[in-house]
Amino acid sequence: MSVASIFRWHDGKLVPLEYCDMTDSSITAADSWVVSEGKALALGLHRERFLGHTQGAEAFWDAAIAVIPTTGDWFPRVEQLSHGRLVLRLRTAPERHRAAVLATWNGADPRTRPTVKGPDLDAMSRIRSAVQPQGATEAVILSDDGYVVEGAYSGLLWWRGDILCGPPAEFPRIDSVTARSALTLAAALGLDTHEEAVTPSELEGTELWALSALHGIRIATAWIDGPELAEKPGRLGIWRARLDAVRKAI
Repeated sequence: MSVASIFRWHDGKLVPLEYCDMTDSSITAADSWVVSEGKALALGLHRERFLGHTQGAEAFWDAAIAVIPTTGDWFPRVEQLSHGRLVLRLRTAPERHRAAVLATWNGADPRTRPTVKGPDLDAMSRIRSAVQPQGATEAVILSDDGYVVEGAYSGLLWWRGDILCGPPAEFPRIDSVTARSALTLAAALGLDTHEEAVTPSELEGTELWALSALHGIRIATAWIDGPELAEKPGRLGIWRARLDAVRKAI
């Protein structure tokens, strides 16, 4: 079970809170990442994403980074609330997994601001919970035309041979830092990357990854009432190790 300490930004410093009542506010922007033994993956991209949707939060960000312990496993989250308050939740990292089971979310798209992390966190939690009785651990959001967009809490990438593929950039979705890091690493290794609009059935026989800051790369072992998926032996382990290797001290 994760444990959290809550801080709010007040008069230019972080102030610990014994209790934080969020009933009169909503999240307008948020970001989270794993810090393991003082190292994080692509922290600069998380900073860029969060500050891109907030105003005047640079000093808050720097102060938040400064209080994260450099030992142990942590999963901090920074938030900007609707009334302007800036909050840090310093959380211990929950259990992480190497695999995911997917299910298509068949209801209306619950996202109100699909390119901003934060406003739709509760909605994403609801749709993920809705597919859990089917045995799934992640819900997949489709476009109005039935194309794969993203998971409730993850970016999605898949392999066609040695080509790493993902949804088109024009599909409105969260800019997954972990997916972006994997694609950048693939290009650096001389591998081809490709964007394509696909329906679930068109992913039949592919190796499909669900990527997030918490879990890193997870392989989708099944898609309930969806395509049959594959796994190239050893590839997941190699890529999880590659992302671990490029983590840097915070």
